[in-house]
Amino acid sequence: MSAISRDDVAHLASLSRIAMSDAELDKLAGELDVIVDSIKSVSEVASADVPPTSHPLPLKNVFREDVPGTTLTNEEALSGAPEATDGQFKVPAILGED
Repeated sequence: MSAISRDDVAHLASLSRIAMSDAELDKLAGELDVIVDSIKSVSEVASADVPPTSHPLPLKNVFREDVPGTTLTNEEALSGAPEATDGQFKVPAILGED
């Protein structure tokens, strides 16, 4: 027996104010019924000794040591800039402000 009927889909479509043709209602009812059956079959296989998971493989974060290294001096960083003022990059105003 079908878990989702055409009338159920029509009711949900009217609640959400979605206009659907008769062909669309029939097609969507069949598709939703397949989804419900798939969920049922997975639920039957799952047992108490199988923990629920969101990923098939365990996730782990990959971190490296936070080791300070050599950094650029202010002059080195600004050496390739088209314009610099007071030790900072100078960029054109984009909002018409000074």
